[in-house]
Amino acid sequence: MDIDWKEVSEYVRRIPSKFNYLLILQTFPLLFISSMLIKEMNPALFHKQMIYYIIGAIAFTISVFIPWKRILWWFAPASYFINISLLVAVEFVGHKVLGAQRWIKLPGLDFTVQPSEFIKVSVILMLGFMIIHKPPPNKGYGFLDFAVLSAVIMIPFILIAKEPDLGTALVLLMAGYGILFLAGINWKVIISIIALLGLFAPLLYNNLHSYQKKRISDFVNKPSYHVQQALIAIGSGGLKGKDEAEATQTQLKFLPISTSDFIFAYLGERLGFTGMLTVITLYILLIIHLLKISRIYSKDHLITTVASGMAFLFFIYMGVNIYMIIGLAPVVGVPLPMFSHGGTSFIIFSVLFGILINLIAVKSYKEYNADSKLTMMKKEPIQRSMKVSTHKKRKHSSRSII
Repeated sequence: MDIDWKEVSEYVRRIPSKFNYLLILQTFPLLFISSMLIKEMNPALFHKQMIYYIIGAIAFTISVFIPWKRILWWFAPASYFINISLLVAVEFVGHKVLGAQRWIKLPGLDFTVQPSEFIKVSVILMLGFMIIHKPPPNKGYGFLDFAVLSAVIMIPFILIAKEPDLGTALVLLMAGYGILFLAGINWKVIISIIALLGLFAPLLYNNLHSYQKKRISDFVNKPSYHVQQALIAIGSGGLKGKDEAEATQTQLKFLPISTSDFIFAYLGERLGFTGMLTVITLYILLIIHLLKISRIYSKDHLITTVASGMAFLFFIYMGVNIYMIIGLAPVVGVPLPMFSHGGTSFIIFSVLFGILINLIAVKSYKEYNADSKLTMMKKEPIQRSMKVSTHKKRKHSSRSII
């Protein structure tokens, strides 16, 4: 197929005028605070994080210009099956860290990738693709449609939980079903799900790994060492926090995994209750903005799916991580999104932001240029056609008068 480079040039030049720049700017304070904390704890990891930011910016720039609605018909299924294959490959060639086999090491590079992060984009796009082709009826999806859509979520959930990475698996599960519930599920299906969860809860618990059962036991009874140290760090920070040199809980290495899963505890020690409240508020405003987008574009199933999926991911990650740190949830390996140190997760969220902003921009531009043959066209054809139409009307009216 021949490429119309003039049209491509017009598309690239004009589409940025419809970007949702507020959505982009909302992430900057989170990145700034996170970078400051990581640099204080580990300068080497800070430099690595800067590389991740650069890669994330490149991934965002590429994804924000890709015409996703044009390629969705083949990209969504292809990316889904490729990522499922990567999750299967983890079991055979996966790189093990702290007893968990979740990563694939890139040959020749000092970097690892986590396929369980990439599958989030694939699941969201696949659900959007399927919902577009079969929108929910007035009463919501019935049992058969719900089962088909559930398979898209359950297959990666089982593979990720087997790594084992129950935290990431549960986040994917809750975000996926959150999207379906917002799309519309029949009330009979919802009641059946609740009944099945209650019935099979003991069986699910018995199939957990021993360390997972211990985490639940620690949560119910005495807090684990990790949680105890996190609570000490948060409590010592007080209202306004401590200076870097006085944050002994972190500087003396009492706080474990301080740059990743427990970075919120260092935030409490360093910036106090004020800093924690600021970060939580930033997350809440971002989540509200994403939900607002899904509401505004409720008739566009793809935008609604991506926006609501991102909102659920941010909400679940934030909620589970903070509740875990303060002892109100079992300890699981769930980081703060776009805040904890880590490359794969940050890049994936950068891609999701790029996809969502592209979908909104293209839709806004198509509505603005209603006669566009593709996505981006100048307004001149509309104006010219209006002039021609007006000229014809005047000519016709003058003849009728004669």
